[in-house]
Amino acid sequence: MDRRAYLRTTGAALAVGSAGCLDAFGGGLDDEDYDIGMSANAFLPEEYEIATGETVVWGNNGSRGHTVTAYESSLPEGAAFFASGDRESTDAAREAWHDTGEGDLAPGQTFSHTFEVAGEYEYFCVPHEQGGMVGTIVVTE
Repeated sequence: MDRRAYLRTTGAALAVGSAGCLDAFGGGLDDEDYDIGMSANAFLPEEYEIATGETVVWGNNGSRGHTVTAYESSLPEGAAFFASGDRESTDAAREAWHDTGEGDLAPGQTFSHTFEVAGEYEYFCVPHEQGGMVGTIVVTE
């Protein structure tokens, strides 16, 4: 079964319960357009599991801009850093967002990253980190 089809099927209750939160202001994305949604202050789901070599797509279907920024210090050994805005480090991504808004995903936009190394990847949204907008990608062999 296709991974996205499986998640749509098994996550139907979550999707129904959170659909109003994610599309209340018309971000314009369909559930099939992303794996992880962005609400006002949360990534939905907060934890997401994939296999090595798979790509995760984050989609902003809310009403506010968000970023996707890895915590560089917690990346598995040998793993590539990732951030919307294509910065090379957590500090650079924070600075770029604070200086110019770079890395901001407006409603309706997506960001994707392919995970090649197994392990846990913690990430956050720069402007909403203090509000608890953090997530984890679990990559298995």
